[in-house]
Amino acid sequence: MKQVLLTGATGFIGRHCIAPLRARGYEVHAISSRSTSHDVPDVIWHRADLHNFSQMSECVDRLAATHLVHLAWSVGQGGADGAKKGDCPEGYRWTLATLNLVRRFVEAGGRRALIAGSSFEYDWTGGVCAELTTPRRPTSYYGTCKSALFDLLSGYAESVDLSMAWARIFFLFGPYEPPARLIASVIRSLLRNEPALCSQGTQIRDYMYVEDVADALAAILDSDVRGPVNVGSQQPIALRDLIAQAADRIGRRDLVRLGALPTRPTDAPLVLADTTRLRTEVGWQPGIGVAEGLDRTVAWWKAALERGSGS
Repeated sequence: MKQVLLTGATGFIGRHCIAPLRARGYEVHAISSRSTSHDVPDVIWHRADLHNFSQMSECVDRLAATHLVHLAWSVGQGGADGAKKGDCPEGYRWTLATLNLVRRFVEAGGRRALIAGSSFEYDWTGGVCAELTTPRRPTSYYGTCKSALFDLLSGYAESVDLSMAWARIFFLFGPYEPPARLIASVIRSLLRNEPALCSQGTQIRDYMYVEDVADALAAILDSDVRGPVNVGSQQPIALRDLIAQAADRIGRRDLVRLGALPTRPTDAPLVLADTTRLRTEVGWQPGIGVAEGLDRTVAWWKAALERGSGS
């Protein structure tokens, strides 16, 4: 059986990757620095801190997994599109931890790795981002770290003949999304009968439901595709329309306050993934879509707030 080491398995994307990985025949192993008694089933847990190099190396050597999916990362206080005090040390630490993880994975006999990159690596001024033609010009330290890490790992993978894919993930929403992010914050506010404060929402983005993102990552890992692969829908939607669709499912569009927040300086008018590689080389297309994804997301947040776990 193929063994995959999954980092970030309790995170927003990682927990959704387990089912599609298992469906493709992988035995899923996960590393956590905390207790391995998680609410994430169907995983074999290993206790290790990715930032403790000797501890992590011992764990990776003992497991000797054939495959790696590395999603673990902290974007700090400012989020992926900003930088506040404390963000830079976090990005630097995660860059070093990733380099060490991949090296140890290879030395333990690992053959195939999928590393999470980001759309924040790209120069967004052109609107549509393609892996092989769009320049990389990040405007945040998070994007800078991811872009530099891509260069470092690409050279390393070539030198040791590691089959490595780099998933540039665009915008997403769904269950377990961090509450401060756009769709989660809007849904939570409206379910509480509170105003949802938003920008004008004229920005056009490429959004995808998190279970589709996770399934795409599993498909990329299971393919032979190397290098950068955009993970997006290639379906443009204005933020105000996405917000309206979420509000309509709750019946509280009247509480949406477009223009209550300023548009951030880094908010380009259009950011869209060119998904040609994902569609043609990996052979993957979204199976759930935005409409059904919003239905599921609203239902999940309703249940989470009723349980008192959606704060």
